[in-house]
Amino acid sequence: MRRRSLRSAYSSTRTIRPQIKDAQVAARALGLQIYVAKSRSESDFDPAFAFLTQQQVGALVIGGDALFNSQHARLAALAARHELPTIHFAREIVAAGGLMSYGTNVRDAYRQAGVYVGRLLRGAKPADLPVMLPTKFELAINLKTAKALGLTIAPTLLDRVDEVIE
Repeated sequence: MRRRSLRSAYSSTRTIRPQIKDAQVAARALGLQIYVAKSRSESDFDPAFAFLTQQQVGALVIGGDALFNSQHARLAALAARHELPTIHFAREIVAAGGLMSYGTNVRDAYRQAGVYVGRLLRGAKPADLPVMLPTKFELAINLKTAKALGLTIAPTLLDRVDEVIE
């Protein structure tokens, strides 16, 4: 039986640190033990997954980071080989074989950036523009990956999913 634990993989960039803190707070609230596995390059992936398997972790959170985004197909393949459920920050990773994602709708974020560029091109001063945060988030689940992992996704969760990948 797997221990109730959660691993969080991250690279050495500063962008991932707030995500780690948020995961630690959530894990404590749920009574889960969390471990952080560092990956500074893709050569760290194989040893990290071997260690995760050895520790019999129940799931893996892969944070939003350029390294992980550029290697999403490899990470999905490693997770499948090690039978490790994963959650990611972007649906594109789920389409590549990850189990699930919850994050900003990338198309909407690009649309917001375009609105900002339009304002700047029309003469707006950057200091006068408001700070904009993402407004659309999406949940995606890959049912093929769930089946390969022997997981059943609850119908109540499937009712809330923005995209089901089969």
